Amino acid sequence: MAKAVATERAIAMRTATAVTRAYRIRAHRILRAGLLAACVAGLAACSSDDDDRPAYVERPVEQIYSQAANELDQGEYRKAAQSFDEVERQHPYSTWATEAQLMAAYSYYQANQYEDAIATAQRFIDLHPGNPNVAYAYYLVGLCHYERISDVGRDQEMTRKSLEAFQEVVRRFPDSAYARDARLKIDLARDHLAGKEMEIGRYYLTRGMYIAAINRFRTVIERYQTTTHVPEALHRLVEAYLSLGIEREAQTAAAVLGYNYPGSDWYQDSYAQLTGRNLQPLEDKGSWISRAFKSVF
Repeated sequence: MAKAVATERAIAMRTATAVTRAYRIRAHRILRAGLLAACVAGLAACSSDDDDRPAYVERPVEQIYSQAANELDQGEYRKAAQSFDEVERQHPYSTWATEAQLMAAYSYYQANQYEDAIATAQRFIDLHPGNPNVAYAYYLVGLCHYERISDVGRDQEMTRKSLEAFQEVVRRFPDSAYARDARLKIDLARDHLAGKEMEIGRYYLTRGMYIAAINRFRTVIERYQTTTHVPEALHRLVEAYLSLGIEREAQTAAAVLGYNYPGSDWYQDSYAQLTGRNLQPLEDKGSWISRAFKSVF
């Protein structure tokens, strides 16, 4: 997971660097022309409140943006986010303010202040839906949810939110630089949600709550057919249906499992359970299991 997060942050950083490069060049040129002294004087006059945000001291937009970019380069992400916010606070109608919004969202993300990053990125989306960098804002929202996905034993709200966010990236910007990575994360999020359904289904199954278990495994089959959990879900259906004495559905689940995953250990286990009752895998084409698989395979 650590390697994956590092890769995601590298993608985010490359984009953020591209977004801000032109603005930083402009800022440094102006500073070299003589504004640096004014910037230093302004900083000396600043005081800090409880959240370390500097008091309002009016300064040229180029100075504030350059300061924010330098703080970002130095890894002072929280300070950078606040400085980018200051660009918009002091110069809300400048061209710098638009880019500063996105850079503030990225800085909050790097500081692991995910809710602030999401709120700032969403505001960028709402205010600038036609901006060339809006695809990145959508992608950043998805990353903020994705990096907070918990194990399947816990609530999966972040998994669902990341799935929705990345689906939005693919839907709106299918040819963007972020769509490919978003598609990979969609698959991982869906697999995670399927894993949660499987965990709950197994819990019900071991306690003899067969109908409740079947409903969970059915969710995996119908909603998450392309995930890694499907072979086990089919096997668990065989177990649950046999326990209820519904042999035809158990045979169908085993037949579908054997056809689509013939070499899996799950099929071997299902086959053994059926033959132990003098039954064979046999598909009922009118079963919901058959219909679900025909819609995918």
